[in-house]
This record gives sequence, structure tokens and C-alpha cells, in this order.
Amino acid sequence: MLAFLAVAELGALLLGGAGSPLVAVGSAVIDLAPRGAKDLMVSLFGTGDKVALFALMTVLLVVITAGAGVLERRRPPFGALVFAAGGVLALLAVTTRSGSGTFDGAPTVLGVAASIIALRLLLQRLRRWEDARAVPTAAADRTGADRAGAVQRRAFIGWAVTTAAVAAAVGGASRLGSASLQAAAAIRRAVRLPEPATTAAPVPSGASLDVTGITPYVTPNADFYRIDTALRVPSIDPADWSLKIHGEVEETVEITWAELLALPLEEHMATLSCVSNEVGGNLIGNALWLGYPIRSLLARARPTSGADMVLSRSIDGFTAGTPLDVLQDEGTQALVAVGMNGSPLPAEHGFPARLVVPGLFGYVSATKWVTELEVTRFAKAQGYWTPRGWSERGPVKLESRIDTPSDGTSVKVGDRVPIAGVAWQPHIGVKAVQVKVGSAGWQDAELADSVSADTWRQWVYRWTAVAGQHEVQVRAVSADGEVQTSVQRPPAPNGATGWHGVTISAS
Repeated sequence: MLAFLAVAELGALLLGGAGSPLVAVGSAVIDLAPRGAKDLMVSLFGTGDKVALFALMTVLLVVITAGAGVLERRRPPFGALVFAAGGVLALLAVTTRSGSGTFDGAPTVLGVAASIIALRLLLQRLRRWEDARAVPTAAADRTGADRAGAVQRRAFIGWAVTTAAVAAAVGGASRLGSASLQAAAAIRRAVRLPEPATTAAPVPSGASLDVTGITPYVTPNADFYRIDTALRVPSIDPADWSLKIHGEVEETVEITWAELLALPLEEHMATLSCVSNEVGGNLIGNALWLGYPIRSLLARARPTSGADMVLSRSIDGFTAGTPLDVLQDEGTQALVAVGMNGSPLPAEHGFPARLVVPGLFGYVSATKWVTELEVTRFAKAQGYWTPRGWSERGPVKLESRIDTPSDGTSVKVGDRVPIAGVAWQPHIGVKAVQVKVGSAGWQDAELADSVSADTWRQWVYRWTAVAGQHEVQVRAVSADGEVQTSVQRPPAPNGATGWHGVTISAS
């Protein structure tokens, strides 16, 4: 197994990072997994879902390849055929990935050859050891047989350990030393974004409440949630990047990175959230985005009558279907974003360019590493997640969350306890937050300021603790008067609903 991965990853390195069977198979698993499996992975591991997937794949590979080794020892060449069959499946995964090249299958072929050679060589030495261990009929020959067995045992173990160590070193170095990843990181560090032609409104001093444990108003890049289908973060040289607007348009438009940066860019603060976010979950963040309005690019292309959807496409093949009228709306600050919190987009958040659309869940709008905007119709096309059971349109719901105190916290009777968190409904805004402690009625919380309706708002309710165990719940009221629903629904198919609650004990 290690020999296969080492040679395949080395081959992928020589191809500039393309053709990794491990990444291709993992991506295929994501594509083919039923909705329930995706929900389970995100609910269990959150933003660590990709690490968990690789760990699960590693366990399965160990079991399968160990079984293949036993099979080859007992009934050759069936063990080698297992490796070959696995190689065929990996080859299919590699060659069917979006953007795969002519030679992308070569690392997999070389890896399979290396695995079978390693298997045969190790089995030769194992059989020599087994033959040497055979007890001779003459007692006088036992000492010599024991010595021969010990020699062959050391030879087998030495070959096995050396093969594993060399393969692990080569494979690890290939992953860490990927030329494309290193080059992309250096290019990103060298990028200098232009000053925005339109700057965002300054963050009000009252946007951040002085409460320990509350979520910051602006989410640092390193803490911003990441949920996507890319097992390997795409490495893109902006000089080679372009965005194509085509489909049901009067004029196809293609714009390069240099042309995009030369346009009058705009800054907007916006809160983005993932449809997989559970009630009270943390798959949400607020950041300052720099980019160019999507509606202006669409105006250049001039969508034809009847079109109602824009299918955005990532360089890795992911797609999202966004309502055309939302992207054309003058009041929606939908951007082709190039910057995040004052710096170029981090690679894992879409460098060099991604979409940011306030008011819609990411699965229908927030395409990272975007390369195409195809103007089409919902009746003709679907985004990546729609055929997998998710709704074709994903407006963000009115939600609120308790950040502090955490569930199960104990306090002293008489303590002044700040119950605080965030509430959001991007593009509409939150005008009130209410808190309920135990059987008491709903009480209005103090609301912090915000830059606009497109961002979340911090809130706090200061409660004087009384003896007992208390269930604390929160609900929000939107700017248009909607009261957050108490109906508990899971994330699928279009976002979770319900009131978030924690339990506090006072004694």
C-alpha cells in the first residue's frame, strides 16, 4: 500500500500536483456518497470532515491490502489482481475528474506496478523464511535450520521495514514538496490587491460587546469555517486564471485576473453560512470581502429572456445554481471576490477568486476557485448538491445562537450572568433578540450595532442567577417582523430551524 501511494504521489508531484489517486478516489467518494453520509460526516467532524475521510480511507486501504497480501500468499495471483482491480478503480477516478489531463493516469499505473513488485519481492522472502523454518527429520540438522530461519526472518523483516520506511518518506516528501502548492503559495504572497473604489462602511464601535466568550464581530481568516468538496485545495496561478460568462447571453464575456483587478472593486462586509449548520452550530462567519459586483459582469453579457439561473463552476468541477434575479438585484452585494479581511483570499477559501452572495447558503452561491458563470435555467441545469437531495434554492433562514455560557455551566446564586451570542438573517437583518430562562417569559436582549443587514449582530441578556437548573433559549426577530420559528428541523434539505438552548445550574 505504501509503495503504491509513494510512487503515485511522486508521479503526481512530477506532473505538477495532478493525478493523485488518493485525492481522486476521495473526491469520487464525496461525489457518490448519499446525502445522509455527508450530513453525518459534517455533523460528527465539522470542518475536520476531510481529515476524517482520509483517516477512514486509510483504515479501509490497510484492511483491503492486508487481505490482498494474505490472498496472494495462499492463492497467487489473486492478491496481485486485487491491487490491479484497485488500480483500475483509482484510474477511473483520476481520469474522470474535472479538468483531468492526458497523462494524469500515469501516477496510478506506476503506483500499481510498484505495489505488485513490492508484493512479489516480499512474498519471495517470506517463503524463504517459511521454508527455512521447516523442521528437518534429523535432530542434528535442527541447529542449522534454526540459524537459516533466523537469517531469512531478518531478511524478510528488513525488506518489509525498509520498503515501508522508504515508501513513507518518498510519499510524505512528495505531498509536502508539491511544486504546484509551493508555487501557488508564493504567488499568493506576492499579490498586492488594489485599493477599493468603494469602501465598506466602518465597523461601528458598538458592534462588539464586551462579553467574554462571545463570537467576534469579524471572523479572522484562520477561524473562518471551511466546507467544500475539494480534498486537495486547488493551486491556481492567477496569470492563468480567467472567468467566463456564457450560456443564454447575448455576448460571451471572459475576464482575466489582471482585468478583474483593474475594475473598480468594492468592499462589503457579509456573513456567510453553510446549509449543513445545525441550530447553534459554528459553520458561519462574518468577513470583509473585496470584489467586483456580479450584476455588472452579467450586464456585460446581457442574459436573454427566460434565463433564471446562473450555474457557477469551480476549477475542480463543483457547481452551484444561483437565482439570476438575486445576482442582478441592485440591493444584493453579490461579488466575484478576490480579497478577505484586507488580504488576498486564502487558498482554502477560493484564491484567486470566489463568489460571495449575501442571503443565500453557500451550496447555491459561494463557489470557490470559480472559473465559469453559465447563464441558464433551473429547468435545464442543476448545481452539485441538488441531485443529491438538497433544495435547488437556499435562502438563509432567521437564526440565533448562544455563545456563552456553554451548555452545563454552573454559576452561583446572585451572580450577574451575561447570556450572549449572535443572530443573523443576511439581506434582511435582525431587529430584536429575545431570551427565555426557564419558565419565565421572553425578555429583550441588548443588541449590538452592525455594518448592515448583511451581517450578524451580537446580543447580550444579563441574567441574575436564581437557584435551580434552568433551560435557556434564544430567538430572533427579523427586520421585517418575522419571529424565528421554534420548529426543529435538520439541515437537509434547505437549512436547520429551531431555537438554540443551553442548560445553566445555579446553586
